Amino acid sequence: MEGELGKSSTMAATCLKTEIVDTNGISVNNESKSTKFPLSFWEITIASGVVLSFVLGLLCVYLTMPASDYSFLKLPRTLEDLQILKDHLEDYTSDYTVQVLVGYCAVYIFMQTFMIPGTIFMSLLAGSLFGIFKGVALVVFTATTGASSCYFLSKLIGRPLVFSLWPDKLTFFKAQVAKRRERLLNYMLFLRVTPTLPNTFINVASPIVDVPYHTFLLGTIVGLIPATYVTVRAGLTLGELQSVGDLYDFNSIATLFLIGLVSVTPTLIGSKS
Repeated sequence: MEGELGKSSTMAATCLKTEIVDTNGISVNNESKSTKFPLSFWEITIASGVVLSFVLGLLCVYLTMPASDYSFLKLPRTLEDLQILKDHLEDYTSDYTVQVLVGYCAVYIFMQTFMIPGTIFMSLLAGSLFGIFKGVALVVFTATTGASSCYFLSKLIGRPLVFSLWPDKLTFFKAQVAKRRERLLNYMLFLRVTPTLPNTFINVASPIVDVPYHTFLLGTIVGLIPATYVTVRAGLTLGELQSVGDLYDFNSIATLFLIGLVSVTPTLIGSKS
């Protein structure tokens, strides 16, 4: 009798070590509960390949530039860094316009693709180097291209990463998209125009909550124009800016929210109907 009880205790202990039964009655292996890196080997390989392609592109641009001291070339983190970069690049923009443009586009798209902060400084730089209209067109193009690259990269490998980093925000976004499915373009325009959700989060989360790419693309192109215009225009008077906060005064923010409300009005009217 004692032998049978001993065997039963041993079997029960073994089962507890190898299996956990959750509240819904589903058996889950105990090893799966352990913390692990959210990306697999192949997902990391894809991301590394994208990074390598950008690096090679920038290297090609660098090799076509004349021999000089390029220690000033770095991602600007402050307005002082941006002013130094702008002062140096002005000397090259007229003679090496293609190289400067390609280098600018590659850096901006890379930053958008991998959600690296600081694109607002790149937008200011576009205004100071190329003027309002060319600057707006350049920023909208690079921002849209980078957002699209982030969209497709997230569609391939981003799901585990987004679920681990922003679970609550993703749940909110998914519910809002599902509720506004019939007029989703208006909602995407509203998000792009107003600072309701960060653009980086919208880029990486949209494919996960099933926002169609054509809706994502059109909402991005049109929705980025107002804020881009404000930022690029400020780049013309870069030396007068004391801080990044000076970019958006009360009137600018109120105007952006007004445009956002106009864009989302059809959705609100449709829901009331």
